[in-house]
Amino acid sequence: MDVFLYEGGAIRWFLPQIRLRGFALKIMKLQDFFEAHPSIALGFSGGVDSSYLLYEAIKNQVDVGVFYVKTQFQPAFEYEDARRVGRELGVKIHVISLDILEAPRVVENPSDRCYYCKQVLFGAICQEAGKMGYTQVMDGTNASDDVSDRPGIKALQEFQVYSPLRLCGLTKAEIRKRSREVGLFTWDKPSYACLATRIRTGMPITNDQLNRVEQAEEYLKSLGFTDFRVRIREEGALLQIRKPQFDLYESKKAQIQAGLRRWFGKVVEEPEERG
Repeated sequence: MDVFLYEGGAIRWFLPQIRLRGFALKIMKLQDFFEAHPSIALGFSGGVDSSYLLYEAIKNQVDVGVFYVKTQFQPAFEYEDARRVGRELGVKIHVISLDILEAPRVVENPSDRCYYCKQVLFGAICQEAGKMGYTQVMDGTNASDDVSDRPGIKALQEFQVYSPLRLCGLTKAEIRKRSREVGLFTWDKPSYACLATRIRTGMPITNDQLNRVEQAEEYLKSLGFTDFRVRIREEGALLQIRKPQFDLYESKKAQIQAGLRRWFGKVVEEPEERG
């Protein structure tokens, strides 16, 4: 795991392989982080983690600039959720619109696509935040996130982006619990990975693919599904649904197949695991 030292108002990040001797390490509190960083920008998604982080920043009277990057990878509901959080917490959401498909390495969709994507996203956030006087940026990475399996973390480190929830040892379960206690509607929002994750690694990403996936997933949501994925495959689409909704899936199998064929010639079902 990553190791952090909080000492005298400063946060130091150590690579996992470095052995630390003679340091009294402790997990910091969010209040400590915000006392050390009273003015900071937030890369905001409108999800569980960044919404709770924004709530805490406001509660701790931080001068926080909130930046949402709108690309083809975010479905419309994510943008609407981000705007709703902003309204309910009384803060302005600064929207940065980008054509992410102008980034060649992102479109090529290599196994580390997330690294190149985060470079574009946080490069834009840092640039816009800097224009508004913010010299530091944070994001909602939490202590449950497996950073060894997230190439985007490397980009965050390169831009020196802080992840206070991770620094403070807050897991996804704890963040959901706290979010519910303070009345954030995002507390039970299903975890959501961007639309690009629906396309097999190595398969070039196109606007058409992203649009078809978004429409297909919106259709399934209209049928009552909440935790699922529609993934693009060479032969068509792969539908993955989690066990708690197996009964719903079985009761609407024919309707699902007929509906999804509007966007995909062939639909392969894999109901036992979402992936």
